[in-house]
Amino acid sequence: MPELPEVEVTRLSFVDRIAGARVMAMRLGKPLRWPLGCAPQTLVGATVQGVRRRGKYLLVDLDRGVLLLHLGMSGSLLFSLSTPAPGRHDHFDLLTDRGLLRLNDPRRFGAVVFAGSDDAPAAHKLLGRLGMEPLSADFDATAFHAGLKRRHAAIKQVLLAGDVVVGVGNIYASEALFLAGIRPTVRASQISRPRADRLREAIREVLARAVQKGGSTLRDFSNAEGASGYFQLEAMVYGRSGEGCRLCGTAVKLMRQGQRATYYCPQCQKR
Repeated sequence: MPELPEVEVTRLSFVDRIAGARVMAMRLGKPLRWPLGCAPQTLVGATVQGVRRRGKYLLVDLDRGVLLLHLGMSGSLLFSLSTPAPGRHDHFDLLTDRGLLRLNDPRRFGAVVFAGSDDAPAAHKLLGRLGMEPLSADFDATAFHAGLKRRHAAIKQVLLAGDVVVGVGNIYASEALFLAGIRPTVRASQISRPRADRLREAIREVLARAVQKGGSTLRDFSNAEGASGYFQLEAMVYGRSGEGCRLCGTAVKLMRQGQRATYYCPQCQKR
């Protein structure tokens, strides 16, 4: 599933090219997770003012509302100057006078939803319960620790939930916990303030590095220009079960948490 770094990399790959574009047409293919929320033709003539990100959602700001895009489990966006005929898994086209923005989603778990504003019910339903943005100044250390203290589940599960901090997906949770020296099974409520501060900094460092490396391509992720990511090639623990820890040489362990793979070093992450 594309996580925060992949979504941010996607945004960066086309935001400058689509800003200021005028919508010429919109096409919908097979139904996605939720309905668009408006008739496609009503957005013809709108101007794209910019593209933001909130968690794993891309927000395409128009002069008459906002389009909220989610890539689901296997979706990807392509921004192209050409307008090839849509393929079997191309379920949304936004044709502008500066290029075509196309959503390809084989599993159709993605979404494109129109909202009149950020405060509209459709936007609030999708964004209202999201936690703090880890790469922004709003990722407050005191609020982060307080959020952990309220949760009694394993810290890995709390990070994945997204209501304390958004965008720390499975790969990046394992990597951040390793960097902070925290065992993935520790209860979030048991993490002290100094350890929470280390984890907060580890989350920011891991996600920022992942964005710099173009995200992670485990199966078929590519940005809006078709480029793959390379973060997975330098992962400290993720995907390295049985291999030596890059710091201490101890064999990396694999376990399952909530049906998700968790990787950790039993020596570097003792508690």
